[in-house]
Amino acid sequence: MTYRRLGDSGLVVSVVGIGCNNFGRKLDLDGTRAVVDAALDVGINFFDTADIYGEPQGGSEELLGQALKGRRDDVVVATKFGMDMHGMNGPDHGARGARRYIARAVEASLRRLGTDHIDLYQMHEPDPGTPIDETLAALDDLVRAGKVRYLGNSNFAGWQIADADWVASSNGRARFISAQNHYSLLERSVETEVVPACERFGLGMLPFFPLANGLLTGKYKRNEAPPAGSRLSGGGRYAQRLAAADWDTIEAIEAYAGERGLSMLQVAIGGLAARPAVTSVIAGATTPEQVRANAEAGTWQPTDEDLDALDAIL
Repeated sequence: MTYRRLGDSGLVVSVVGIGCNNFGRKLDLDGTRAVVDAALDVGINFFDTADIYGEPQGGSEELLGQALKGRRDDVVVATKFGMDMHGMNGPDHGARGARRYIARAVEASLRRLGTDHIDLYQMHEPDPGTPIDETLAALDDLVRAGKVRYLGNSNFAGWQIADADWVASSNGRARFISAQNHYSLLERSVETEVVPACERFGLGMLPFFPLANGLLTGKYKRNEAPPAGSRLSGGGRYAQRLAAADWDTIEAIEAYAGERGLSMLQVAIGGLAARPAVTSVIAGATTPEQVRANAEAGTWQPTDEDLDALDAIL
């Protein structure tokens, strides 16, 4: 396993991380433990969850905390706040970047995770109604209190990253060191503004949905029914995703992988991990086998020629 510093910080994470959105939803405690154990066995030390994950919400944090008992110091735990918890953190009136809300949210996450600190605390989405100065001041207090080690953002635009960095730096506060956005070989819109902002201000990019809902795994084919039990086999909006998929590009990536003796998974994860500003690729998993496959995919290190050829088909 390869490890990298997250942005300009001293926090070191594995190049492949575990997305924990299935914990407490598709996976119970035994299933969660199996995934966590497999991740640790292959050297993955980075686990990304959120207070909103799980059914009920908060379930992912609870199961992750239980699965990591006795091993907390061996890993980097990242969680998020700021999406609608439907009153679990008290009435918020949509002001989930407010100091009052953040104070409640972090205590709830710490309790569910069963820990006294969060390694990376991320704002899940911007709060347009609360000044970013108030949000960053509240987060800086958490860092100074030792409840949070580092700060990150998610779903921010490039200008919002720049604005937050200026406000934090101008006031001597803890800065965001990471940005988590939807990013895959099929979804590259972040390369226009978000990735350049990360490079300019020293943030590490943490792509989510790197496999494009499974379209980059090779299991789905044009004009064929999805495999039974697969992510996109549920009909409805899943069928719409299959119908709307860019099959020309998907098949070109599959051919590219075949020419090099690689799997599509290796190209999807390894190719993304080699992109500018990317520190760790966050990939979900529901089985130990998926964990091992994702970790193996992250070992592919494309050459400049490989990347040029890949760019030519995207």
